[in-house]
Amino acid sequence: MEKFQIDFDFRRLKMLPKRWIPHPLKLLLLLVSVGVIQDSKAASFCTKADQCALDEELRTVAAPAAVQARYDHTRIYQVELASEEHVRIFQALELASDSCSFMGHARQPGQKLTIMVTAAKVADFDDLVHSYNVTHRVLSHNFQALIDANYREVAPEGTTPDQFDWKRYHSLEGINAWLENLAKKHPEVVTLVQLGLSTQGRPIQGVKIAFGGENRTTVFIESGIHAREWIAPATATYIIDRLLNSEDPAVQELARSQNWYIFPTVNPDGYRYTFQGDRMWRKNRALFGICRGVDLNRNFPFHWNVTGASGDPCRYDYSGPSAGSEVETQRMTEFIKDRVESERIRTFLALHSYSQMIMFPYGHSAERVDNYQDLKEIGALAAKKIYDLSGRIYKSGSIYETIYPSAGGSKDWAHGELKIPITFSYELRGPADSEDLFILSAKEIEPTAIEAFASIKTIVEEAGKRGYYQ
Repeated sequence: MEKFQIDFDFRRLKMLPKRWIPHPLKLLLLLVSVGVIQDSKAASFCTKADQCALDEELRTVAAPAAVQARYDHTRIYQVELASEEHVRIFQALELASDSCSFMGHARQPGQKLTIMVTAAKVADFDDLVHSYNVTHRVLSHNFQALIDANYREVAPEGTTPDQFDWKRYHSLEGINAWLENLAKKHPEVVTLVQLGLSTQGRPIQGVKIAFGGENRTTVFIESGIHAREWIAPATATYIIDRLLNSEDPAVQELARSQNWYIFPTVNPDGYRYTFQGDRMWRKNRALFGICRGVDLNRNFPFHWNVTGASGDPCRYDYSGPSAGSEVETQRMTEFIKDRVESERIRTFLALHSYSQMIMFPYGHSAERVDNYQDLKEIGALAAKKIYDLSGRIYKSGSIYETIYPSAGGSKDWAHGELKIPITFSYELRGPADSEDLFILSAKEIEPTAIEAFASIKTIVEEAGKRGYYQ
């Protein structure tokens, strides 16, 4: 709508009838007609023939832009818990404050903990760590600057499937369009697959890659269950591309040795919301009173809610109102249960970030799975492959031993409930003390995906050598 110069002559307003309150549009037209408002360019809409054009212009004003969370001057701290007192202090802080977002929970002395502190509470937090002599460092002084840079690395709207690449991050719509295009280009090998619809009615979309052959075992790869971990869907799409298009004979042999189900974004509502609303969103988008979201990786029906999860819908690791309560969880569990025997699913892999870890069950307790030693050795070989390739150090071990206790995860369910023997969960780049947290630069996509794919190749090959696919 054009800007107007306003020049009031209050004597002209006396001509208006008393007690008359006109419709805003009629008032605008009246003020123009009596000369109170003059178009700075030309009052062409003031003619009778053109007054509908004004009405049309008013009705077609753009809708307000989506409201996005901001993290201006939000700081990221890393603290070291040196004593039981420190543990108690930060446990109390997590429960009491909605201005401090914890990456993990305070559990034991010697632990390092990453905490995001909003600008309004930086002074209070700084006072706290100094008052109790907590060793700390600031990883980021203005987290929004990282987010702004990350959004600039997103492929623009209208990017076609033929322009899909691993130098930028891609939206949910872009990923789905690329998957659909693959199924059209490779109909003899690629089948478009839907787990079902999400909480907000979006398709949970992936592909099946099968080159044919009798009695193949199957690898299932789940990615993007935590919405803010953008590097995970990017890595999943890279894996799909390599399985289909690599000219390396060893990779071609890997692709044909298994059937593959790969789902880049099993939490489509949450992933889309990280582009439209809050870059740091983790959960799905189910509504619970004044809060939204269930941490889907705490919602699976295996030792649900035993440890490492919250019963509060406002917390980032809310496990849900009951085991398997969420439609995304239900769609995935039903899909895999229906195929675990008929399609011989013997490998389950989950992609996350960050911390550079390759982990296996269990997360709910220190109990060791029956094939603990095999998984430990296979995981170590996969980590060594990454180190030999890129120099990056990935830590391997059980979830409970390696990162922190947590229950209700998809990999524990896959191994413990369905007895899928080769089950690993990745925490991709960056390192545990990353200054970027989940906001990994797009320049890291290809290096991260290359090393992850090489390690997955190692896992599958080594599992085969040990007889898991017979």
